[in-house]
Amino acid sequence: MIELWTALQPHLSLWLGLAWAGYLVWLAGWIMMQKREPVATLSWILSLALLPVVGLVIYHVLGPTRIRRNRIKRSQARARMGELRLGSHQANEPSPLMRLAEGASGFLPSSCERVKLLVGGAATFNALVDAIESARYHVHVEYYIFEPDITGTRVRDALVAKAREGVKVRLLVDALGSAKLSREFIAPLRDAGGEVAFFHRFRLRRLWHPRLNLRTHRKIVVIDGTIGFTGGINITDTENEALREDAFHDLHLRMDGQAVRWLQLAFAEDWVYASGRAPQETDLWPQMPNGPIRTQVLPAGPDSPWETIHRVMLGALHRSQKRIWLVTPYFVPGEAARMALTSAALRGVDVRLLVPRRGDSALVSAAARSYFDELIGAGVRVFEYPKMLHTKALLVDSDISVLGSSNFDNRSFRLNFELCVLFEDAGVASALESVLAEDLSHGREVHGPRRLGFWPSLGEASARLLSPLL
Repeated sequence: MIELWTALQPHLSLWLGLAWAGYLVWLAGWIMMQKREPVATLSWILSLALLPVVGLVIYHVLGPTRIRRNRIKRSQARARMGELRLGSHQANEPSPLMRLAEGASGFLPSSCERVKLLVGGAATFNALVDAIESARYHVHVEYYIFEPDITGTRVRDALVAKAREGVKVRLLVDALGSAKLSREFIAPLRDAGGEVAFFHRFRLRRLWHPRLNLRTHRKIVVIDGTIGFTGGINITDTENEALREDAFHDLHLRMDGQAVRWLQLAFAEDWVYASGRAPQETDLWPQMPNGPIRTQVLPAGPDSPWETIHRVMLGALHRSQKRIWLVTPYFVPGEAARMALTSAALRGVDVRLLVPRRGDSALVSAAARSYFDELIGAGVRVFEYPKMLHTKALLVDSDISVLGSSNFDNRSFRLNFELCVLFEDAGVASALESVLAEDLSHGREVHGPRRLGFWPSLGEASARLLSPLL
């Protein structure tokens, strides 16, 4: 054995080099066959080339092959919902932007009777509990984060009370975002007759095939099919300024009218997918008159290749004439988004970007700042909010508003299951303008070119290199 090792030792570096080269060729071919964007493909190859064994596990768990497998499962869940034909509910011909959204999502344009913006967690939780208490038939709730704290207990107790009255209550939470929920916390709701499901729950037998990277980031509440809530606020004390001075600053909304039926469909598809059980009630899709507010629900996720929210936002940016105000906690734009924002600014559009000064992810914050000089050079006004800003909103000209759960980054556009709502209405846009103008007034404008030292510049450049993977 010693003699064999001695004989092989002079050639060991050669064999290792050949093995390494073979690994790189095989890895590059595997990743290139996914046909992602060239920058993302190169980022994956360069990142995983440094991790010969661990890299394979990472890519198997987090890479696009997992997205394809789950796309098949999601389509099966949608098929189990049956041939629901909710129909378009708009008095006028849909705009090109709404036709784009329809083609990408399969959800038709609709309308609302009323839309109310809810600023901050305190106002949102009060409105949410009031609506739950008014329920007569069913309450459907879906959240990324639902924590067993003071806020979560308040919402859970409201759900328990309605379940005890015979109202059908379904609670769907993300298994990762709501990992703190215990059986003891959920037990009162189940004992009262409520149903609870977890999205992509972890199981030991599936340890080799976890779905850590594919989460439901949606925030959906539907009351009796006529009242809906969505936005960016999770069920947690962290977003309740009535309990914490350092609570995230965020925005939510309440919808009344026909569009809630599409919010209901988004929840129902997620529920069937996560629980395997299709809702059987006949009162899920109540008929309502057309409303004056042109509305379209925008579901998006890795079960669709069309990136609905991303496409609609880019479509709105390209049609802008006077104003683009974008607010997001995570700003990691792709090339198309950067071109749209800078082109708008270069043609004289009032483009403003508001992000938190200190986000909850140092890596994402550094990546976002790496784009500031380019944006400012084109005429974009960049502002940093003094505390953690969690609002996700886009305001274009005097009539286009997009609100919901989606950040302005690769994860939200391609990996998470997200939901936003598009409004083409001057009244909603005016209300959003008031909210965002107040937030912008508290922000500090960033002026360029920025003067950074070597290490901060290197940190931003390194974070930007990882942008396609964030």
